[in-house]
Amino acid sequence: MVWRLTIPSPHGNLTGLKPSQLRRLEHVYRRRVPEDAIISWELARFCTSLSHEIGRQIGVLINRRGAIEDVIVGNDREVVLPDVSDYRLGRRSLRGLRLVHTHLRNEPLSQDDLTDLALLRLDLMAAVGVKADGQPGQLYAANILPPNSSGKPYEVWKPVALQECDVHLGQFLGALEEELSRTRPAHLVNDSQEQAILVSVSRHSVADQEESLVELADLARSAGLVVLDTIVQRPQAVHSKYLLGSGKLKEVVIKALQHGVDFLVFDQNLTAAQATAIAAVTDLKVIDRTQLILDIFSRRAHSRERRHRRTWTRRNETRSGPPAGAGSDQPSRKTDRGAGEKPRSATGQASSPGGADHLDRRLHERR
Repeated sequence: MVWRLTIPSPHGNLTGLKPSQLRRLEHVYRRRVPEDAIISWELARFCTSLSHEIGRQIGVLINRRGAIEDVIVGNDREVVLPDVSDYRLGRRSLRGLRLVHTHLRNEPLSQDDLTDLALLRLDLMAAVGVKADGQPGQLYAANILPPNSSGKPYEVWKPVALQECDVHLGQFLGALEEELSRTRPAHLVNDSQEQAILVSVSRHSVADQEESLVELADLARSAGLVVLDTIVQRPQAVHSKYLLGSGKLKEVVIKALQHGVDFLVFDQNLTAAQATAIAAVTDLKVIDRTQLILDIFSRRAHSRERRHRRTWTRRNETRSGPPAGAGSDQPSRKTDRGAGEKPRSATGQASSPGGADHLDRRLHERR
């Protein structure tokens, strides 16, 4: 039996490439980059040379062990990154992947590059300029920043010739992860409490939006969430996929990263597709106002059910008499009510069949 090793295929804008060019791109997966280097000189030279030849940007996703996870071909202005949601964040603040791609005109990082850095929580976003002869030019790079007084979400590095870059990447990323964890604001919460950022995207009046957010904050606290921050957007048009615009969504991801939150709570109702798309980008739990209210009802219904069970158990124990071996001089507690007396609530007033307790029970029974 002959075993054949399957080589992954490159992704992206492959139309019109020659078979020999596709094979050269496939062979990139076999390469390794030293763990302390952003990219090796050999791999950078290969990418810039082929990029110059085909007139398209080429990008490689590299993990922290130096293995090539993906090879992407773009157009002359950008590369479109594949889905990286399989690379879970886990306990890390960053994704564990860096993107290094070519820039055909030896230009700095674009705003789209910086947005991808933030939204995907990449270790690093880097571009290698392509010189007129196809050789590597300047290295442009940026990384996400920990919380800081200036509010900067990322640091754009000073351009440097690739061969002169002396950054020890492994040490740099280790220190960055440690700083991101250390500088997250300390909040006095129980282990059972989860933390949230509230988000409002509305075209209503400012007063209505602010009033609605105050109510949402109260609801979040009733659900056991600790509210750490609020993000507000008043767009001319609502984004159909994310509700938020890409720039504001980048701000959400940066704040979530810096605070270490668990939830994004939207004041507006989300479609299932919107909630899924936002969760995929942010790696956070995403809920809206309606889901939050239903969760509060569910919690109260379960709590009331447990309380009724405990009361029923105590009544049965009392009616069955004192435990075996108990002294006859122990005081007894009268728990039976009059035949016509209704069960009373915690306030001491008789419960009404049409009150909030009854509504909660009806909701719980339907579930």
